[in-house]
Amino acid sequence: MLKLIKTLVIVIALLSAVLFSFHWMINRVYVPRNMSLLLRYKGPLLVGSRETAQPGHFAQEGEIGILAQLRGPGRHFYCPIWWDRTIVRDQIVKPGEVAIVRSMLGGNLPEGQYLVDGKLGETKHKGILRKAYGPGRYRANPYAYEFEIVKTQTFTSGEQIKHAGWVTIPTGYVGVVTNLAANPLTNAKSGIQDLVLPPGIYPINGKEQQIDIIEIGYRESTISVTKRTNPDGSLQLDDAGEPMVADKSSGIHFPSNDGFDIYMDFTAIWGIMPNAAPRVIRTFGNIQAVQEKVVLPQIESICRNNGSSYAAVELLVGEDRQAFQLGTSESFKTILKEKQITLLYGLVRHIYIPREVREPIQKAFVANELKLTRDQEQQTAKEEAFLREAEQKVELERERVRAETEKMIAEAIAEGYKIVGTTIAQTTQRVAEVDRKIAHLQAKATIELGKAHAETQKLTAEAHSQKFALAVAAFKTPQAYNRWVFASNLPEDVKLKLIYAGKGTFWTDLKEFAPAMLGKMQQDE
Repeated sequence: MLKLIKTLVIVIALLSAVLFSFHWMINRVYVPRNMSLLLRYKGPLLVGSRETAQPGHFAQEGEIGILAQLRGPGRHFYCPIWWDRTIVRDQIVKPGEVAIVRSMLGGNLPEGQYLVDGKLGETKHKGILRKAYGPGRYRANPYAYEFEIVKTQTFTSGEQIKHAGWVTIPTGYVGVVTNLAANPLTNAKSGIQDLVLPPGIYPINGKEQQIDIIEIGYRESTISVTKRTNPDGSLQLDDAGEPMVADKSSGIHFPSNDGFDIYMDFTAIWGIMPNAAPRVIRTFGNIQAVQEKVVLPQIESICRNNGSSYAAVELLVGEDRQAFQLGTSESFKTILKEKQITLLYGLVRHIYIPREVREPIQKAFVANELKLTRDQEQQTAKEEAFLREAEQKVELERERVRAETEKMIAEAIAEGYKIVGTTIAQTTQRVAEVDRKIAHLQAKATIELGKAHAETQKLTAEAHSQKFALAVAAFKTPQAYNRWVFASNLPEDVKLKLIYAGKGTFWTDLKEFAPAMLGKMQQDE
């Protein structure tokens, strides 16, 4: 019996060792870092249900098929008889990259939709995931999700350049978002959105959105006439010092209302603000189109329309020229404002008037200026004469004031001396009176002090006598009082010794006492 038990124990131990070896050597799967384990259930070996997972879906508990959950790095134990074990690499998205994910499992999307909502492992439909995944490591089941790693993507549509993927919006720019499909979760419709993206970095799914990067702020646009130049590069000037037009097709050209050809330079400082960027993209396409289709044509149109209502001489000088400049700038500002374009300045820089019109006006203007100069010189001479007369009056008044001031100073000094003398006399008189009162008080004080001193001595003597009488009365007899006084005045370190001697034996006992007393004194020393 004992032998049978030993045999069973040995068999069980061997069987356990075989099973452990099989489990450790065959069933064990080691998953390295940045890897995951994909499992597919093969079904029971001999007995049991062999239900297969629904096509296009992960296998549920007990079903034959691929499991949704991946196992992470480390040791795992799955028997290869029942499981297909596949080590797959995790999806790594590096900085500057974006992952666009396609779901390959689930139901079909409703008609007209192609974007799938939800996160990895939570989607229920086939299609492209709406969410774009930025840099990171993702444990995604390759049976269900297909990753497409993209960097910055650009899409050209006519003159527009749109961006997706890893989108960087620099400072001074905004991103105008174009939704390629509606988003039922946020109620955002397809098309250009009114809200813009501020400067930053954005992972954008190019299947859902595309971004127009628009520069905001002010810029300058100028239409100017081409002028004649000398070989050295300097401008050619006519006799009146005005630059000469080289290309009559350049700049802004229009006829005045009296039939003269007028040329003009104009500069506009305009810009797009962030809230106007979506309308610019929606209406014009890009900033360059705004300049070419709106700003420059409107400058020419407004300057021509306004300038043609003025005569050439009115555009040269005077209030009419200023009215033309202000009216042109205001009209231009109004038109741009209607299109949500901000105008900072609209400047009429130079107006080129024909020489045959300009010279007579300039000569008359110069003559008029010369007349005004002569009139002003005469007026200046008159004013200078008035100034000299005023200076003489000022000098005369200065001397009069000086004399009056000196007189007032002398009178003030004399009055001061008088007041000082009177004050000194009064002060001396008062000091004498005070000295007299002090002497009188000092005499009284001396008398009173003498009386007080005499009274003090008297009272002191009386106190001593009274003290002696009281002491004698206290001790009953004068002899007792004297003894008390004698004892009170003895030194504190005095030593008294009593020696007894019988009647009539003092002198005989003294000779024995003297040596003893002398020895005691020597010991004390």
